[in-house]
Amino acid sequence: MNLGWVVLTVVVIMAVRAYTQRGIVQGEAPPLEGVTLAGEWTSLVELRGTPVLVHFWATWCPVCRREQGTIESIAQEYPVVTIAMQSGRVAEVRAYVRENALNAPVLVDEFGDIARVYGVRAVPTSFILDRHGMIRFVEVGYTTEAGLRARLWLAGL
Repeated sequence: MNLGWVVLTVVVIMAVRAYTQRGIVQGEAPPLEGVTLAGEWTSLVELRGTPVLVHFWATWCPVCRREQGTIESIAQEYPVVTIAMQSGRVAEVRAYVRENALNAPVLVDEFGDIARVYGVRAVPTSFILDRHGMIRFVEVGYTTEAGLRARLWLAGL
């Protein structure tokens, strides 16, 4: 392959990535707490001490559906908080979670208020936090399980 095409491809990928991540919060993760669909209290402050995956998704998002197995798998080993963004009311999201046998903790962000605080404009969006609650990585769009696991591992160093 011609070096010029490789450079152009890298520049285009970087430009798209910068565009999709514009306005996304950086540094310390904003406060995030609430009662999950399972009726359990969750708080990022309580999860400090280990890397955490904060994952924004939507019931209407086909890419999110494709990534659900990855998020469920990661939730077996790492703390995960998922946010169902603009996916309807609690009852609608609860039905979706039940129908799809999802077990990761889910907060419902019916009007996109949490998403706005985090600067999320597209789903899926994943934030990887280190053990101090600092955002170390942000991924917008589909991300492989290996990619998320590698970032969580790095965030734990």
